[in-house]
Amino acid sequence: MNHETKLAQAAAWIREADGLLITAGAGMGVDSGLPDFRGDDGFWRAYPALRHHGFSFEDIANPAVFSSDPHLAWGFYGHRLKLYRATQPHAGFHLLLDWASRMEHGAFVFTSNVDGQFQRAGFDASRILEAHGAIDFLQCTRECGAGIFSAESARVHIDATTMRAREPLPSCPSCGALARPNILMFGDGEWDATRSDAQQDNLERWLDGLGDAPLLIIECGAGSAVPTVRHFSERLARRPETLLVRLNPREPDVPHGQVSLPLGALEGLRALDGD
Repeated sequence: MNHETKLAQAAAWIREADGLLITAGAGMGVDSGLPDFRGDDGFWRAYPALRHHGFSFEDIANPAVFSSDPHLAWGFYGHRLKLYRATQPHAGFHLLLDWASRMEHGAFVFTSNVDGQFQRAGFDASRILEAHGAIDFLQCTRECGAGIFSAESARVHIDATTMRAREPLPSCPSCGALARPNILMFGDGEWDATRSDAQQDNLERWLDGLGDAPLLIIECGAGSAVPTVRHFSERLARRPETLLVRLNPREPDVPHGQVSLPLGALEGLRALDGD
């Protein structure tokens, strides 16, 4: 199947679907200007101040750093928090919203991203599953029982030269101990999954409510390095009346019978819309 035929097939699936499941990895945010941490070079381009430490993304995105060097940990996450708050979702988010508005069952989002971009674009927060948590929420490092709380009031001031946060660091509103993002980090046995588990329940109810209605999965920018999203898309695509369109410029391969387009998220969504 050539490229134009694939586009036509996928566009027809959009018209025929009664529900849209959007699955998104890091590539979804790149077109909004968010950094891609692909490989150490990509990480260091985004955070050059950390290069001299020799840290990889896996090293700094680790709960142990909140114990060993909380100012450095919050320098990294505080920078991300500020960046994500300031970033405007690209036009592809609004194309997805428009397609979903024409479907009987609307849309649900499954994402490994922690940036809150789908909420900022106008997606219903009750129809989003953030599989790795979200930077807009915090939890106590002391596990005092406070649960998950909003990061809305958190303001982290950072020395751009050293990428270290200045006092005061975000704290638990219950016990005053250091807070950390409610994000699943590497080697993270301390992540509070309560919020994501509740989102999972919402997704299961939505899927059950579809019955035999045609479901289309559009996957945007999900690679195999962290395969959470790809595996989820492929598992759901085995359901009856379910089809998958995968947008990925580097790893577009899909199971038999599905459609792959070797395009970035925004470029691919615009192509599907006929722009």
